[in-house]
Amino acid sequence: MNKLDEKKIIDIFQKKLVRNNHREDVEIFRLGKKFGVIKTDTLVESTDVPSQMSPEQIARKSMVAPLSDFASKGVKPKHGIISISLPRGYPRSKLIGLAKGFKDASRQFGVKILGGDTNEAKEIVISVMLFGITNKITARSGAKQGDIIVTTGNFGRTSAGLGILLHKNKSHGKFRKLATDSVLSPKPRLSFGVLAAKYFSSSMDSSDGLSTTLAQMSAASKKRFIITQIPKDAELDEFAETNHRNIIDLVFNGGEEYEIVVTIPPKNIEKIKKIAKSKKINLIQIGHVQNGKDVFFQHGKKHIRIKDKGWTHFS
Repeated sequence: MNKLDEKKIIDIFQKKLVRNNHREDVEIFRLGKKFGVIKTDTLVESTDVPSQMSPEQIARKSMVAPLSDFASKGVKPKHGIISISLPRGYPRSKLIGLAKGFKDASRQFGVKILGGDTNEAKEIVISVMLFGITNKITARSGAKQGDIIVTTGNFGRTSAGLGILLHKNKSHGKFRKLATDSVLSPKPRLSFGVLAAKYFSSSMDSSDGLSTTLAQMSAASKKRFIITQIPKDAELDEFAETNHRNIIDLVFNGGEEYEIVVTIPPKNIEKIKKIAKSKKINLIQIGHVQNGKDVFFQHGKKHIRIKDKGWTHFS
């Protein structure tokens, strides 16, 4: 029997439960003339929480994941519900820290927490469900030949940060802090996404890894994505060499990088740049869209295929 990974498990449930199987970053349903948008995401201590994270950071991260999906669709979430399971005897001081983290994140991103559920478990498990209403959804499909491929930031920081925090990889100075902060205090691109999405032809949250995001957008749009620039910090090369890490793997096959990957018609690029500047977003043009299929990195005259090797649970 073939081993069940995350994608195969999702396929089984979707075939049994979802009538119109249109995969998106969020779940969408009609609400009169508008769309209701719901997203739920689950944080599990053993797989999602480095020991260096504070309770406040744990709570914030559990909200950042669904917020990033809303950001990629250009939708502002209005309400949330939180389900939290804790080990017996969890310290009161840490519980207060979790509550503060939820409160601070909900205030920062304008989400009203309506309530939720509590339970006992062997480790911390937090599920956050967010809800919003919109007139339009920017799909992960929709890319057209000639569109520009853009990201809202560099990649590889989180992979490096996890290496530093979990495996004592060597790094120093500004990049060390940049990398570890990307793990401990991730930032969703919500305000940018809400303002800019009307100019996107397609978009997707990148938290499963850049290679996965590009592959899924390419497949959904039935177009070939040509990558001409690798979105990375200059210091990542030194980190990779020092720690014997593969630079391509760090950039393309990490996870939990809450950037937005978008395709944009060339006529809209200046409008997008203006919004990005106002939100202090480091917008990076990484390639373009062609007719065809799959994702390729253009290196001189060579085209090297980028395979989907991002993060997958159960793999």
